[in-house]
Amino acid sequence: MSLDYSFIDHIVETEIKDFATKFKSDYCGGKAAKKKNILNKKNNIFIAALGDEVIVYSALMRSLDSSLGNRLEKIAKLIAEKNYIVQNGVEGYIPVASINAIAELLDKYHNHSKKPECDDLETVYRERGETQLTHEVSDYFLTLRSDPHQKFLVELKIGGDLDNKKAESEKRSLLQQYVVLRNSKNISEGDIVKIFFCTAYNKDGEDELWKQERVRQFFCDSEIKVGRDFWNFFCNSPEGYEAVKNSYFKHAHYLKTALKEIVTHFATS
Repeated sequence: MSLDYSFIDHIVETEIKDFATKFKSDYCGGKAAKKKNILNKKNNIFIAALGDEVIVYSALMRSLDSSLGNRLEKIAKLIAEKNYIVQNGVEGYIPVASINAIAELLDKYHNHSKKPECDDLETVYRERGETQLTHEVSDYFLTLRSDPHQKFLVELKIGGDLDNKKAESEKRSLLQQYVVLRNSKNISEGDIVKIFFCTAYNKDGEDELWKQERVRQFFCDSEIKVGRDFWNFFCNSPEGYEAVKNSYFKHAHYLKTALKEIVTHFATS
């Protein structure tokens, strides 16, 4: 399937423009819900001595990183909906035997007595026996529109950094979702289900090996999609990453302008 560049560009422009407008309003608008963050920084004499721009940007960065991450996730979801049926949970049955098998497997990962493998999915799956009905929430449950037999359970963390407990809990959640899906009415003969841990950019650099050991302790290479691989997957195209990146660079001026206007607003107030 060819990539619809105009579709991606429209989504990115619309979302980044809206994000920039709302981000500026949070600091400079009538209610200015986050104005206090910058005023508090002005009271830190050690930061204030470095100038108005440093005051403002030091207050903005944490909020910008988190808020922009949420908007990038929305962009990814909107793009994915063109090629996938997008849901946020699966409901079905999880056998007690699977719960126990998952616990044993994770314990092996935790103690480094076993490395993760994609075939581990089959080692935890059990057909309905002694079961409990459950609804498992996932970041994304994707079904490929062009081939509904292809299904994916996805946990997405924009930055990708997870401590050991969170990495383990993410894998546990995906394994439980996998078993539930296999025991649900949403599965058909011939369906292939894969699980992925995804992050939208490679913090080590796009061409560098992604080394987040806390994640690799619980996920094998084929279960990890980072940066280029993530965007190509959500766009269902090997050109997806370049399309999203180029469009973002094209429309980032909306956010740059908003940030400059916030600095000017507080520098002159």
